[in-house]
Amino acid sequence: MGEVIKVGMADLKLCMSPNAVTTLGLGSCVGVAIRDPQTKVGGLAHVMLPDSTAVKNNGNIAKFADTGVDELIRQMEAAGASKKRMVAKIAGGAQMFAMQSKTELVRVGEKNVNAVKARLAMHGIKIIAEDTGANYGRTVVFYPETGDYEIKAVGKPVKKI
Repeated sequence: MGEVIKVGMADLKLCMSPNAVTTLGLGSCVGVAIRDPQTKVGGLAHVMLPDSTAVKNNGNIAKFADTGVDELIRQMEAAGASKKRMVAKIAGGAQMFAMQSKTELVRVGEKNVNAVKARLAMHGIKIIAEDTGANYGRTVVFYPETGDYEIKAVGKPVKKI
């Protein structure tokens, strides 16, 4: 077993076998784990918001689904992964608070999940497993060696997808 690399909020990190990547506190945020099963190159992005174009002064590309997913794929390809072989697993996207706007319930988690799915589809990367939605936070650990994505939540058993 190698090192476990921490990914902060609105952050992304590349990871090579035998190392793993982890992120804490996925509420409405989405943890996007991508790997190339042949090279065992993987990575994890902690996406906070769906669309970078809706925010001015958005210098942190890892914060958004559109730019964060693109950058993770770019870094993985630079490390020897092939986009043709990449597969993804996602977790998070919870509805943590019932916030009402004038027009609708604010569903940041759902919007994040949909944006991540759309971006991965645009790149032709298949999502092979997910644990999204509900109303609780998650902590995740991703192992590019095996592809296991371990999900921990308070009061729930550890889940592997």
